[in-house]
Amino acid sequence: MFLKILLLIFISFSASANTNIPIKPDSITIIGETHRHPESINLFQSLIQSHLKNNQCLTVALEINSNQQSVINQGKVSDIEISSIIDHPAYRKMIADLVTQQRNGACLKLLAIDAGDDIDMGRDEWMAISLARLVGETPVLALLGSLHTLKKVNWDLSMTNGSPSVAEVLSEQGYNVKSYPQVGLDTECGNSLQYRLISAKYT
Repeated sequence: MFLKILLLIFISFSASANTNIPIKPDSITIIGETHRHPESINLFQSLIQSHLKNNQCLTVALEINSNQQSVINQGKVSDIEISSIIDHPAYRKMIADLVTQQRNGACLKLLAIDAGDDIDMGRDEWMAISLARLVGETPVLALLGSLHTLKKVNWDLSMTNGSPSVAEVLSEQGYNVKSYPQVGLDTECGNSLQYRLISAKYT
């Protein structure tokens, strides 16, 4: 196996877990996703809507290269360059919905935080730096691939360089990080949030 994963996340989830995920000032909440699974998008959007409906502000960070920020700002969703590993119709529809909410006056920032070819730095390190810059009175909510959300990973160093994940970097630097990895399940159970969210250990 390429890696053994130990999640230092001791929280319990229920079928209504999306209502129990806190999004607070001076914190970073990271939702982990299995790419191209619309269930992750649905959870992420429900968290955003729940937060904004109380007239609160929110910064949303996505796993898109930072050099695409100007395209996002222009609202040209179809022109945004997104990795084929991540890109799918539900993902772009989510972005379009967020852009529309911005234009309609929602207190919402939409930011691309991944490292493109123009960044001479590892992706996790760059994304951690990008998220750290956002910490403040406005909470930060990020949607990243689940491996980026793990606070501790025991890598097999014969197979990889073992660089720390986004959540691990931020946690070690003392930031208030809440991460919620998910796994994609190709079964009926995969439709239920309580079966997708990981609460303790995954090997």
